[in-house]
Amino acid sequence: MRKNKKKNKIGRVFIFISIVIFLSLFFFSIYSKNNVEKKEENIISDNSESNKETEVIENSVEKEEDKVHEYEVSMVMVGDALIHESIFLSHKTESGYDFNPMLERIKPIVEKYDLAYYNQETILGGSELGVSTYPRFNSPYEVGDAFINAGFNIVSLANNHSADRGKTAIVNSVNYWNSKEGVLTAGSYLSEEERVKDRIFTKNNISYTMLSYTMDTNGLPIPNGESYLIDVYEPNKVKEDIERVRSKVDVLMVAMHWGTEYSNYVNDSQRQIAEYLSSLGVDIIIGAHPHVIQPVAYVGNTLVIYSLGNAISSQEGPNKRSGLMMSVNIHKKVDKDGTTITLEHPTARPIYTYYIEGSPRHHFMIYPYDELNDSILNNYAGLYEEIMEIVTSESNKIEKYPLFN
Repeated sequence: MRKNKKKNKIGRVFIFISIVIFLSLFFFSIYSKNNVEKKEENIISDNSESNKETEVIENSVEKEEDKVHEYEVSMVMVGDALIHESIFLSHKTESGYDFNPMLERIKPIVEKYDLAYYNQETILGGSELGVSTYPRFNSPYEVGDAFINAGFNIVSLANNHSADRGKTAIVNSVNYWNSKEGVLTAGSYLSEEERVKDRIFTKNNISYTMLSYTMDTNGLPIPNGESYLIDVYEPNKVKEDIERVRSKVDVLMVAMHWGTEYSNYVNDSQRQIAEYLSSLGVDIIIGAHPHVIQPVAYVGNTLVIYSLGNAISSQEGPNKRSGLMMSVNIHKKVDKDGTTITLEHPTARPIYTYYIEGSPRHHFMIYPYDELNDSILNNYAGLYEEIMEIVTSESNKIEKYPLFN
């Protein structure tokens, strides 16, 4: 009996141990399975996060492509610097000339603009050549110094007086302007290589250049084989010049010395040339030569200022001593469809050359019309209205700078 009891006890212990082992293995297998499932869930979750990051990157690329970039430069333009004897004598100093005072009232205006244009009507051959007046002009370098000091940085050099004092004056003039950093000039060069060299400037991410041509040189000859000294208008040459630079810049300007002197009306030749230049893709045409104001208009998408009149002059009569300070904002838009250039808010602001007679010196100064009064220019308000009627006669897109703010 004792042996059977002992055997039964051993059997019960064995069964208990077997059950414990079985349960341990069972729970271990369940635990392992749960761990595997959790790991798989983590992997799926990680992949999901990775996919989200990929989506964000792809979306950011798409948004970058859809971005619109916009840029703008402001520009102001005035007409002829016509330096007669009365002007250069009035600005003579012991050491040379000082023309800064005649620009001091418009300097604060000009300096607000990114680009500022004027036409140097009388060639800057320098005092060493001997300054001279009408009909064969030559002006001191200090004229250019004063305009640069006032903020002007785009200058036209091709006009009917460019050949007044021969090749020496032309070479002196070009050398003078080439020494001025940051100033874009056009219309007169020292070689054909220089003439066809790209002169591309950039401001606020907008690239620009200018070409300049005159219709004649008052019958004075340009030396044989040296036509680059003065750019005379020839349709085929102009077409080649424009095609060479058009695709390289955002904005292409052409200064044209054209029209009928002392006429406020645009002649047929001007209209024909404006149509031609517009068809070639010119953005702005800046006209000079009449010495009086002519209309501002659009020919296609081209802004055409037929004549800015005189910027500084001692010619007699308010119409010859009045000119335009014409401004425009050049806007550039870049998006997925390409680049678009628009000319916004073309605004006309008349200016007037006032002088007080003295002996032997006069006191010349350019005034904006909105700073005049009747003691400076009698009936200036009436003259303002006449000017604006001329300026806006061919386009209702031209804005008027108010006479009274």
